[in-house]
Amino acid sequence: MIESLAANLGPWTWWIVGLVLLAAELAAPGVFLVWIGLAALIVGALSLALWDAALWTWQVQLLLFGVLSIALAIIGRRFYAGRNHSSDEPMLNRRGESLVGRTAILAEPIAEGRGRIRMDDTWWPVMGPDLPAGSRVRVTEAHGRDLRVEAA
Repeated sequence: MIESLAANLGPWTWWIVGLVLLAAELAAPGVFLVWIGLAALIVGALSLALWDAALWTWQVQLLLFGVLSIALAIIGRRFYAGRNHSSDEPMLNRRGESLVGRTAILAEPIAEGRGRIRMDDTWWPVMGPDLPAGSRVRVTEAHGRDLRVEAA
């Protein structure tokens, strides 16, 4: 089947495979299919130049495609892993951590270590020492949605 596909489509097989993989990366982004798609396009470019060469069999093409896919994936991973993605909003997706150090007034008393505060139009479950409603507390830690507080 691979022989007939390669014989019928010629070097364009790799171009089609590469473009399909790049389109799949757009549909399901993860920066992985890009490297495999680029490997297919490179093999396609080499196929245009070497198609009539006796050495350029479909087995050699598949072997080169596999080696290039692995090599480009490793190079791409190192390239993107080394980047430091600093942000002007470092706490954007860590809302609980952005509240550490702020003070609030208990909306519900802390009884048996649990209570609630209201901050920025949001109710937050809190953990801390037992305190009556209306007490001022300071957020000391964030554990997911739960905040640890102490008397301020």
